[in-house]
Amino acid sequence: MKLGIVGLPNVGKSTLFNAITNAGAQSANYPFCTIDPNVGVVAVPDKRLDALAQMHNPDKLTPASIEFVDIAGLVKGASKGEGLGNKFLSNIRECDAIIHVVRCFDDGDIIHVEGSVDPIRDIETINLELILSDVEIITRRIDKAQKMVKADKKYQAEVDFFSRVRDELNEGKCARQVDCTPEEAELLATVELLTNKPVIYAANLSEQDYSAGVQDNQNLQKVKAFAAEEASAVLPICAQIEAELTELDDEEKSAFLEELGLQESGLDRLIKESYALLGLISYLTAGKPEVRAWTIKKGTKAPQAAGKIHTDFERGFIRAEVIHFDDLMACGSMTAAKEKGLVRSEGKEYVMRDGDIVLFRFNV
Repeated sequence: MKLGIVGLPNVGKSTLFNAITNAGAQSANYPFCTIDPNVGVVAVPDKRLDALAQMHNPDKLTPASIEFVDIAGLVKGASKGEGLGNKFLSNIRECDAIIHVVRCFDDGDIIHVEGSVDPIRDIETINLELILSDVEIITRRIDKAQKMVKADKKYQAEVDFFSRVRDELNEGKCARQVDCTPEEAELLATVELLTNKPVIYAANLSEQDYSAGVQDNQNLQKVKAFAAEEASAVLPICAQIEAELTELDDEEKSAFLEELGLQESGLDRLIKESYALLGLISYLTAGKPEVRAWTIKKGTKAPQAAGKIHTDFERGFIRAEVIHFDDLMACGSMTAAKEKGLVRSEGKEYVMRDGDIVLFRFNV
């Protein structure tokens, strides 16, 4: 999973990236501090792995991972080459989803490129640049389909649909807001539109507002209302607190979070939100050589899940021996679970569940 972190200059984007990846990306109080995208790979926290590691004492422990890409700050006119322009847009195109950092705090010492804090204006500034880029992309697709109509009339439906999408983009709507039938949604997904990517708005609050209770922040409420209209997610976060957490050991971190009335860090919440947004789950493999988490889409069947490990596993799939993590923990050992008949043999039509522990049988 690759998540692109975007936002106007000086909204706390690189501070947040540094905090969640501990990668040390440059962060400064002026636009275009980030020129090339910084990349950080983060392990997905999963307590189930720790429990399995205690049981198997493996040689290797491999969590699932997420790649975060800190993309350069955007300004008006990026779609026409202003600022870092199309380089910024091409970096977003390679991501699975967008983390859009929105400034919801006032601080006279930190310059805002527009001169004031207005989260909705900032969101619309970036969305407009993405929309303008998408209009160019979809116009090329319409032109291609129109040429195909001459040979086959069935392409007229494609021309009509993409023309409707372009009209809505020109009205300021993002592609993800366009009403589509399931068939149209599949067709839309064949075009790499920036505004069709799922979005989490990371509302960056001051430490004081975040500690006092996020509900009192009016800027956050505006972002929530905006996001609700396009069915996007909102994550209240304090980049400064996340930065402070990176300086602490596990015990100090837990005490600090407890003091703030929080059960988990912003990174943990961001990862959970990202998995939910993209419809992802994890299944597990466990043994002496390795305990590992594998990320798949909800609804993935056993052979395709096996293919995540190796293509031969999918090609020569025979069956999957499955037990759910909760059942294994309740039994205390795999031997006890087998005695109770909780280890099942599943075939090609089995749909994987989050927390399944699997041993794939295959033959090639």
